[in-house]
Amino acid sequence: MQLQKGPSPSLSWARSPADSLSDCRLRASLVKLTTFLLVALTQIAAAVHQPTAIAPEIVVVPSGALPLKALLWLPENGGPFPAVLFNHGSGSSDAMHTGPFVITEAAERLGPIFVKHGYAFLYLFRRGQGLSADQGDFMQKLLQREKMANGEEARKSLQLRLLTTDHLDDVIAGLSFLTKLPRVDANRIAIAGHSFGGQLSLLAAERDNSVRAAVTFGAAAGSWEDWPELRERLLSAVCKTSAPLMLIHASNDYSTAPGNAMAAECKRIGKPQVLKIYPAIGKTSEEGHNFVYSAVDRWETDVFKFLDANVR
Repeated sequence: MQLQKGPSPSLSWARSPADSLSDCRLRASLVKLTTFLLVALTQIAAAVHQPTAIAPEIVVVPSGALPLKALLWLPENGGPFPAVLFNHGSGSSDAMHTGPFVITEAAERLGPIFVKHGYAFLYLFRRGQGLSADQGDFMQKLLQREKMANGEEARKSLQLRLLTTDHLDDVIAGLSFLTKLPRVDANRIAIAGHSFGGQLSLLAAERDNSVRAAVTFGAAAGSWEDWPELRERLLSAVCKTSAPLMLIHASNDYSTAPGNAMAAECKRIGKPQVLKIYPAIGKTSEEGHNFVYSAVDRWETDVFKFLDANVR
């Protein structure tokens, strides 16, 4: 009897449902692990490229008999550097705030940005406010006291006097301080300011013709409309200063009329100026007014393009 040869049986293993489920779980775990590693590597790369936190120095700025305090940031190596003096607003509910921000924290939002672009940066605390709170009465306290005693017009009169005397003297002292620093180029100093500090910046640029440029954020936005004496004073400063001006508002500032009016005056007399009205920041006029601190990314490129063109 002859045996017939047939095809050799093939060896195979049937996959059970449990095996398929195990493979799915393994693939899912690998996907999760890969995603985790990619996220971790991205975070590490971002951390490596973050600039090192820059610590400011607390310095004393003599203003007459008053030893005012300021925060000074300097680039790490080299110099002398161009420099910017920044002037804060007239305050908030207390001497340790500027608008809604703790004033020292507000300063720390700006200092490292200017250093990153190669500028020394002096954030001056004027008499009665911030680190200089022990060097005179808080301005808002003085104004409120005057209003309670003698009415709104008297308050305005006092504010205009402080703008053109005591607080302007402090700003001029800040400029003088910067010119004496060995790592600052005294011929390349600009001035910037927010709100009341923007008004001071215009008056200081008018008084000191060595100022190479002036930048204002929301200058006079809360007081322009119903205060003709202030309008006249600031327009006069715009006419007389030799420094190029950059006038900045958010569209939802208390008013953009100051920037528009001062830019128009510059154009009329042929003075260099840049007017920037940014789209609304936040939902309120207060948020729009204070965006110098809360939305640095909106203005950073434009401001340093202006400064580099006029100061460097």
